[in-house]
Amino acid sequence: MLEYDEIRTALNTLKPEITELSEALGLKRLEKEITELDEQTMSPDFWSDADNARQVNQKLGALKNTRDAFLRLQTDFDDAQTMTQLAEEENDISLVTEIWEAVESVKTELSKQKLVTLLSGEYDGKNAILTFHAGAGGTEAMDWVEMLYRMYNRWAERHGCKVELLDYLDGEEAGIKSASILITGQNSYGLLKSEHGVHRLVRVSPFDSSGRRHTSFASLEVMPEIDEDVNIEIRDEDIEFEVYRASGAGGQKVNKTSSAVRITHKPTGIVCACQTQRSQLQNREYAMRMLKSKLIEIKEREHLDKISDIKGEQLQIAWGAQIRSYVFMPYTMAKDHRTGFEVGNINAVMDGELDGFINAYLKAKSLEKSFG
Repeated sequence: MLEYDEIRTALNTLKPEITELSEALGLKRLEKEITELDEQTMSPDFWSDADNARQVNQKLGALKNTRDAFLRLQTDFDDAQTMTQLAEEENDISLVTEIWEAVESVKTELSKQKLVTLLSGEYDGKNAILTFHAGAGGTEAMDWVEMLYRMYNRWAERHGCKVELLDYLDGEEAGIKSASILITGQNSYGLLKSEHGVHRLVRVSPFDSSGRRHTSFASLEVMPEIDEDVNIEIRDEDIEFEVYRASGAGGQKVNKTSSAVRITHKPTGIVCACQTQRSQLQNREYAMRMLKSKLIEIKEREHLDKISDIKGEQLQIAWGAQIRSYVFMPYTMAKDHRTGFEVGNINAVMDGELDGFINAYLKAKSLEKSFG
C-alpha cells in the first residue's frame, strides 16, 4: 500500500539517526555514571556534606533525564514501526493519519535531543542567571523589559525550569528598569546563552496618545551559575560594596530592610546586585556569585586567557547592536539578525516559544566549529 510505503521510508530514514544519537549521548557511559552516583547517594554519610549532596543529586537527575528521554524516543519509534506493520497486514487505511502523527512526533523529539549533543561547552549544563536592563526608549524601554521578563519566565515554565528572583527595580512610570532571575533546570545556560544581547521592539506605543510607532531597546545578559567551589581570584581592593534598602514590585517580592547589596568590580565596571534574600549576608553571597558568573561568561565569550584580560567595555543598548527584532507594527515578526531565523506569530514568541531561535543559533555555532 503506497501510504504505508511512504511511512516505512520515513521510519527507515530515522533509524540510523536514532542510532547516531545513542552513540553521541554515550548511553553505556551514562548508565555506568548513573549507577556510580546512585551508590554514592546510598552511603550513610552522604548528607554530611550538604553542598556536595546537592550537586550529586542535581547531576544524577540530569543524567537520568537524558537517559529516560532517549529511551522514550526509542520506544515511540518502535511503537510507530509496530503500528505500521500491523496496519499494513490488516490493510487498515484508517490508521495512516495517526501513524504519520507518531512519526512526526518522533522527528520533533529526535531533533530536540540532537541539539543537546551540541551543548559541549564547559558551563552549558549549568543553571542560568538572566539580567535585564532597559535601554534607549525611556518608559517604552522599561515596559519592553517587563515584556521580556515575562517571556523568559514563560520559556522556563514551558521547559519545567524553576525561576528565582534575585533583583528587581521598578521603572519610574511603568515596567521594569532592571531585574535578575536565576533559571534552574537541565542545560539552562547552554540553551539560553544564545539570548545574550540587545533586543529591539517596534510597536505602536500604549503610552503615546497620538498612536505613533516607537522603537525601544533592552539588553539581556545570560551567565552560567557558578558553583561556590569554583576558584576565581577577585582581589578585595577591586570590590566596592554598597548596602541599600530594597524596593521592588508588589511588596512581597523583596525584603524591605536595608539588606540589599550592590557590588561593583572596579577594574571592569561590572555591577551585580541582589535584594531578595533574607539577610544582607545572603544577598552579598548571591551578588558575589553573580559577579563570578559574569566574569566567567565574558572570559568564555570573548575567548580571553584570564579574568584580568576583561576590559569592561559595554555594548550600547541601542540601534545597530541588536541581536533580534520584535515587530508588532506595521506587520508582525520576530527575526534573529545573526541566523536569519524568523517567526510571524509574535504572540507565540512573547509567550515563550523561543526554541526555534535557540535551535538555529546552536546549529549555526556547530557549523562554525565544524568548518573553522
